[in-house]
Amino acid sequence: MKIGITCYPTYGGSGVVATELGLELAQRGHEIHFISYAQPIRLRGAEPNIHYHEVEVSRYPLFDYPPYDLALATRMAEVAQLYDLDLLHVHYAIPHSVSALLARQMLGAGPRGRRLPFVTTLHGTDITLVGLDRSYLPITRYSIEQSDGVTAISNYLRDRTLRVFDVKNRIEVIYNSVNCDVYHRDPEEIAKMRPEYAPNNERLLVHLSNFRPVKRLTDVIEIFDRVHKQIPSRLLLIGDGPDRSVAEWLAVQKGIHGDVLFLGKQDQIQDKVAITDIMLMPSELESFGLAALEAMACEVVPIATRAGGVPEVIDHGKTGYLADVGDVETMSRYAIDLLNNEQRLREMGRQARAVAMERFCSTKIVKQYEDFYRRVLERSA
Repeated sequence: MKIGITCYPTYGGSGVVATELGLELAQRGHEIHFISYAQPIRLRGAEPNIHYHEVEVSRYPLFDYPPYDLALATRMAEVAQLYDLDLLHVHYAIPHSVSALLARQMLGAGPRGRRLPFVTTLHGTDITLVGLDRSYLPITRYSIEQSDGVTAISNYLRDRTLRVFDVKNRIEVIYNSVNCDVYHRDPEEIAKMRPEYAPNNERLLVHLSNFRPVKRLTDVIEIFDRVHKQIPSRLLLIGDGPDRSVAEWLAVQKGIHGDVLFLGKQDQIQDKVAITDIMLMPSELESFGLAALEAMACEVVPIATRAGGVPEVIDHGKTGYLADVGDVETMSRYAIDLLNNEQRLREMGRQARAVAMERFCSTKIVKQYEDFYRRVLERSA
């Protein structure tokens, strides 16, 4: 198949998932065309069967904001026509599914037109935040209903979309995935890299996000402060965003700033995650919890909130721990108990990886997308 993929090419989960899906599809012989305003960060240079098409947005004094959605629709139509794409797969409803709808209408116009089907994958923020803005709700609902196929990354997100938007078409759940060959625990690499971050053999905790308020970064600091008081430990913070300065100041106030390492945005996060012991994810809401899954694949035990779709990923007490939003005391206790019990820590890590491989490995998930694409094409024929 020839598939066009559009996503936000940044460090957010939807862009990561879309890029990894495209890479997996390309390895299976499909021709993949990424269409976006910048090259997705997870693309690893020249790849067989991978093509990138930049969307250029002209800036005119007339417009306060560049009309990206219109430029994207035009580029989608151009690429689809030039490379004879079979379908478009857009990640994030707003504005990508609206642009795909316009591209489909543009290509279908005229006597020689054809119908280009498009698939929309809902990732969470497009539904829980953007789509619920009254100014966007009608167009979000319309773009979902006009999609030739719709997927959601968790049962939680599917159910919430159906309830809030009252859409009529079917939404299929296809979970996020992790490349189990890339995300794994390598004892030799750990022995080489870990002393750089834990020179005195301290325990290592990690948090990975875009540091938005919904990620509750200050809760991460609060949890680590409690752990640090009882166990020699250090915290790796991977990412960046609006709450970084607040977290830095809180760490200074608590006297732990020297053991809180702000690593910024990282392209290859698996190397950093795999050397740690525990992943902290105290989010207000997660539609899936990709960071927790990536940790599980690396045999790193996640401690998270039972919010949104996270319980669909983490089996409490077996592959990680869940607590209520804001309950830093309970999450701290889970971390301290685990770090004081090496055997239990490693056993949970092994169970976490086993579940990641069995349920969420990209080789399994990509087959579900292939089957979904074929069904969409059959219905659209």
